[in-house]
Amino acid sequence: MHFAHSPALWRDFPQLVPGVLHTKGLAADVSVEETVRRCYARAGARLADGGPESGLPQIQAWRRAFAAMGLKPTRYRCAAEALLRRFRKEGSLPRVHPVIELCNAVSLAYAIPVGVFDVARINGGLTVRYAEGDERYETFAGAEEHPAPGEVIFADDARRAHARRWTNRQSGRSAVREETGEVLVVAEALHGTAPAEVAELVGTLGEALRTHWGAAPRSAVLTAAAPRFEL
Repeated sequence: MHFAHSPALWRDFPQLVPGVLHTKGLAADVSVEETVRRCYARAGARLADGGPESGLPQIQAWRRAFAAMGLKPTRYRCAAEALLRRFRKEGSLPRVHPVIELCNAVSLAYAIPVGVFDVARINGGLTVRYAEGDERYETFAGAEEHPAPGEVIFADDARRAHARRWTNRQSGRSAVREETGEVLVVAEALHGTAPAEVAELVGTLGEALRTHWGAAPRSAVLTAAAPRFEL
């Protein structure tokens, strides 16, 4: 199995910086409270210093990308902006699976979208690409949709879309479950200081996985010259 972005996406968004992490040996009975608390504190300080999340350079870059794709940024927000909005209003996020809690907290801390996929639910490789229109997307409620041609999706070799509108909406099919033991984590950024921040984000996440689960994650920051990650 592999992960990559299509050449067309690298052409249209040359500023893209993807960080990828793969790990096994996960379980649902682990507490990640310590790491989550530190990430919440960093996110809170960022919002206090920088004003609303919509003004952060990390979020502004995604808003420009969504506008370039023909999506209204205030209707379709990247996952990091949606999390930051909820965190600003409520001061915390719902507690679900500890892997999701960890990745959401890290996303908050860095204001960078982070997607988490159950590897067992992906067929073959996973490519971020423009949809052709016949791919199948499964909602969290179990309904099936077909992304519009040209929409940016995470597609596997069975032509299933595991995310729609790039970093806006993940599929229920490959969502982390209680029995999930192996995940692929993808962080993507488009702002000017993304190379250093994505590398730091991946390092923070990897250290947390080692600390809380005793895992041995593999990770990489991809580029247009080296766009492929082998699991």
